[in-house]
Amino acid sequence: MMNKIMQKLTGRQIILFVSGLVSLLIGIFLMVAGSLKIQTLQEQHMAARWSDENDVSQISCFFSRSAGVSEDSLLSFGYQLHGALEEASIVSTSENENARLWADAFSASGKVTVESNRAKLEFNAVGIGGDFFLFHPLMLKSGSYFSGNDLMQDYIILDEDAAWQLFGSNDIVGQLVYIRDIPHLVAGVVERQEGRLSDAAGLDTSVVYVSYETLSNYGIDYGINTYEIVMPNPVEGYAKTYVMEHIGVSENEVEIVENTTRFAWASLFKELMQFGTRSMSSKAIIYPYWENMARGYEDILMLMLVIAVLLFLYPAVLLVIAIRYWWKHRTWTVGSLWHKFTDKLERLREKHWAKSKARKEKREIRKAEKGLKEKQPKEKKIKERKLKEKKPKKPKQEPEKEPENIELKGEEENNEK
Repeated sequence: MMNKIMQKLTGRQIILFVSGLVSLLIGIFLMVAGSLKIQTLQEQHMAARWSDENDVSQISCFFSRSAGVSEDSLLSFGYQLHGALEEASIVSTSENENARLWADAFSASGKVTVESNRAKLEFNAVGIGGDFFLFHPLMLKSGSYFSGNDLMQDYIILDEDAAWQLFGSNDIVGQLVYIRDIPHLVAGVVERQEGRLSDAAGLDTSVVYVSYETLSNYGIDYGINTYEIVMPNPVEGYAKTYVMEHIGVSENEVEIVENTTRFAWASLFKELMQFGTRSMSSKAIIYPYWENMARGYEDILMLMLVIAVLLFLYPAVLLVIAIRYWWKHRTWTVGSLWHKFTDKLERLREKHWAKSKARKEKREIRKAEKGLKEKQPKEKKIKERKLKEKKPKKPKQEPEKEPENIELKGEEENNEK
């Protein structure tokens, strides 16, 4: 059939058909490539790791330096959230009794001076609190993460470059470094992302991760600038609305992002409609490197979306032209199509009726054969019984009398004489 269609097309029509098909395939490839690229941003998929039932949402809050966010204010927000979830009868459905309904983390940017037995250097630092590495599963080269909730807060995680500068090796887990003469244990070494986008986002220099207590007490603390939470989202938009209303910071001092849906194509299309004003902001907020990277990917994906739409539009226009051409040069009418349809329907009915009749006849034949098989043994038994009745009965034979002993009888007669 395809060969017949291609034979009827002119050279120009074939070129248009092939170009439209190629355009469609490229558009699909861009959409798939964009979706796969999003999966590499682990910081944006905490909700999927927390629950596979799509009933939670990940929310990120980015504060200005003048917002005045503290550990106590975030702790108070957590207490309010716990009470609100209980009041709304939102409980955990996990079989694990210790399962949590939500998890959160906060972080602050700053600098610390780290000293080893080999060098003393100043690094950009991230002071973490809560379950930071649950939201940011950095690629470990060695060692392990630590939690901002640990009793001991004297751990540090270095990236590869910092490890080489301080020790000349990546295998340094368990080694001691000093921050303002306070010993800190190296918990792990992580891989630092490289590339043009990563460098522009703020990863062009080494980064170390310490507890917020260490950063605020022994380093240069720029203040808590990020709060992240994954929480139940029983109704679309519930989580983001709750955070906006209860975080306790003025709208001019905070930017709230719903990470769970930010890279959906519908969300990207909405952002695209704000083109030109999206980059304008009066908020004095400095985003951490992972949010800068996410915003960079948003711009890239929006561009891919525009290109994909144009690529899809081209074959769509060709299809409309083809349909119009086909309609204009059609060799049929609505009436002829109706008659053809009714004729085909009638033939289908006749065919169905014939099949039904054939099935009925087969059932009757099988029924007759079955009755005949059941009847034959009965008739045979009746005939056998009749034949037995017609056979003449044999007369009973009387037992033969034994001949009298003539000699004894003669002797008896002679004696009597």
